[in-house]
Amino acid sequence: MHAVSRAEGELDDSRIVAASLDDPEAFGELFRRHAPRLHAYVKRRLGAPLADDLVSEAFATAFRQRARFDGRREFGAWLWGIAANLIARHHRQETRMYRAYARTGVDPAEDADAVADAAGDRVTAAALGPRLAKALASLSAQERDAVLLLAWAEMSYAEIAATLDLPLGTVKAKIHRARTKLRKALPQEKHHG
Repeated sequence: MHAVSRAEGELDDSRIVAASLDDPEAFGELFRRHAPRLHAYVKRRLGAPLADDLVSEAFATAFRQRARFDGRREFGAWLWGIAANLIARHHRQETRMYRAYARTGVDPAEDADAVADAAGDRVTAAALGPRLAKALASLSAQERDAVLLLAWAEMSYAEIAATLDLPLGTVKAKIHRARTKLRKALPQEKHHG
């Protein structure tokens, strides 16, 4: 049943894009639906200062190019693809941010007043953060895009493939390579039975 409601939602997105050709204000509904998740992801990738600008630029680009949207891809995948291209322009900034985090242990993407959901998660993140940041900085741009869309945007492999406009097998290979590199860089948990 979840697949049906998602498909109907995507159909609605396509209809909204089409309606926005005659009524540009209709496009605002797409912003309402997709901006929060996209913003959270971009903020995590590039930090708060760039997130607002990049999300705005992604929607402005989608709005300008909406007549070219043909519905072959889901609107969300099309929009995230636009955002991925914009993020790629900021690859150096993202790499510098991860390297600074690795050196200092201070996550530059996190709000100063952000409160952790769980203290245990917070301690683990603080301990692993710099090493994780260094490992993320060592990934290729496409490996980083794929693994962070999986981990932070909680996308499926198919959604990642659609977003990055790559074959599913390529996405799986990039995520596998990224995970292998990350595992080598991070300590493995000891399981006691």
